[in-house]
Amino acid sequence: QVQLVEAGGGLVQAGGSLRLSCAASGRTFSNRHMGWFRQAPGKEREFVAAITWSGSRTWYADAVKGRFTISRDNAKNTGYLQMNSLNPKDTAVYYCAAVRAATIATMETMTSSSSYDYWGQGTQVTVSS
Repeated sequence: QVQLVEAGGGLVQAGGSLRLSCAASGRTFSNRHMGWFRQAPGKEREFVAAITWSGSRTWYADAVKGRFTISRDNAKNTGYLQMNSLNPKDTAVYYCAAVRAATIATMETMTSSSSYDYWGQGTQVTVSS
């Protein structure tokens, strides 16, 4: 098992920034690709960003491209999501997730929630206008 715990959510004004973190424990996290998803009230969970285990490749949803940056520090078993220029449409619960072992990183696999076996409990991000 891989346990994931998100932190860093909160209330921020439009135009502000937040940095989410995802602390991992349990089975090896450093050799698993990871991603961030979000779910707004009344909406389905959607892909936000993903990164390979080495950090060499990243993917972003069009809605966050240029504003959000995903990164990871394998020495600390921690992933991050830096969110800048936030707007009210970014309001959601944000989840980090790790893929099952041996997953090949492609845009299709990394942007699909079905590729991810391990999920955190989520952290609320609220952006006021």
